[in-house]
Amino acid sequence: MAKMTMVQAINMALKQEMAKDDRVIVLGEDVGVDGGVFRVTDGLHEQFGEERTLDTPLAETGIVGMSIGMAIYGLRPVCEIQFSGFSYQNFHQIENHASRMRWRSQGRFTVPMVLRTPYSGGVRALEHHSESREAFWAHMPGLKMVIPSGPRNARALMISAIRDPDPVIFYESKALYRAFREEVPEAEETFPIGTSQIVREGGDVTLVAYGAMLRPTLEAAETLKQKDGIEAEIIDLLTIAPLDDALFTASVKKTGHAAVIHEAPLSFGPGAEIVARMMEKAFYYLEKPIARITGYDVIIPLFSREKSYLPDTDRIVRTVRKTLRTPMMA
Repeated sequence: MAKMTMVQAINMALKQEMAKDDRVIVLGEDVGVDGGVFRVTDGLHEQFGEERTLDTPLAETGIVGMSIGMAIYGLRPVCEIQFSGFSYQNFHQIENHASRMRWRSQGRFTVPMVLRTPYSGGVRALEHHSESREAFWAHMPGLKMVIPSGPRNARALMISAIRDPDPVIFYESKALYRAFREEVPEAEETFPIGTSQIVREGGDVTLVAYGAMLRPTLEAAETLKQKDGIEAEIIDLLTIAPLDDALFTASVKKTGHAAVIHEAPLSFGPGAEIVARMMEKAFYYLEKPIARITGYDVIIPLFSREKSYLPDTDRIVRTVRKTLRTPMMA
């Protein structure tokens, strides 16, 4: 198997699905001739032509509105919003139409489209380039919300998203685009949307993470093992909505301790929902309070302060140690 970056793996998924199904259309700002701002769509224009790789105007609401129309009439558009912070312009198209069409038409119409967009911090980007607003989309009935953590699951999830009959928001961490390489099979591989995955087994504490936060969580688990003898079980969510709560609640029942890690702000973030489900389904198994290790309730800072905002290995290690020492009742 070839070793690929996440950029290469997503590009591979798009090429394979476009070759297999001529209903798959890619559109967005600079996705054609230039191959996308991060080169995720590189080579698609040359291989499939301008009718299937559309360079659009700088109009996010138009990109998404056109994609919804294409999807209703039988195509499978994959539209790109250059940065997730620009997706607020198309919020009304997603909420008013994409998420509601199946319900509105009583199942007569569906919207099989993918909205893919780079999100998250860690690359010293400008304002509106580093947000983690996955809670917006996860809160919206009718949408699916996917966040891969590496090249192989990004490729598998992208194929599943393209084939899904409903709209999928597909967040891609900029910090992971070229951070590392992973073996990705040439043969077709999918991963079910709405399913999470245990990536490290352990019996002392359950750590739930996704996207760019998986790597520092894995590093923290190794530190906890080496220095404290703590064996952490790590769950990679992969899909934020629908949320696979069965896996992490089963893990909490085994370990009795838990922490949730994400770079979105603390208040009303995905971690709050995860903790609520742990409390509902595994409360009597908990031995200590559940910790949330997240971004802060501020706009993500620029440049010199960005690293202080993002959860890192040291913060995860310190919080897990503190959590395991904290009594259940103060």
